[in-house]
Amino acid sequence: MGPIQSFHFNCAAQLSSGERSITWERAMTAKPESVWFINSHVTLSRPSSASVDGMSVTEHRLPFGDSPPLHVHHREDEIFHVLEGVIRFRVGEAETVAGPGESLVAPKGVPHTFRVESPEGARMLVMTPCGDFEGLARDVGRPPEHPGLPEPAEPTPQMIAALAEAAERRRITLLGPPMTA
Repeated sequence: MGPIQSFHFNCAAQLSSGERSITWERAMTAKPESVWFINSHVTLSRPSSASVDGMSVTEHRLPFGDSPPLHVHHREDEIFHVLEGVIRFRVGEAETVAGPGESLVAPKGVPHTFRVESPEGARMLVMTPCGDFEGLARDVGRPPEHPGLPEPAEPTPQMIAALAEAAERRRITLLGPPMTA
């Protein structure tokens, strides 16, 4: 499957004639940038810099059991749309499981995390309005050595400290450990 194409539309206020004005903006990069972010492969399908609205769309390929630390975004909501696999989400005190075609919103200011439950891994889109997560992926990620996932590695205390510091710079606070089975 090729890179995700994104479109932005803006419905202007109703004109005096009663018609609506719709403008379309195609926001694409020639070749989307990819990074290995911890144990996942993140493709920056629509960087926040690609349009005036600052919306960022990232595609994540994740291995079984992958889970970020419990964290909170201070400036941006995070929208998850599952494309493949099964992912268990915790947003605030609520937990839910989502599969292909299902979406979930983690509002800014609400602690959240997720865990990939399907043995074959998962793929999802993550949309954020300010690019904070995108910036964190760029800051901490590394260039992929091949198109697949990186070799799984348990984060060291130094890696966790570097992630926490980089996250704070992007207005994201790590609050606790990843989800477990």
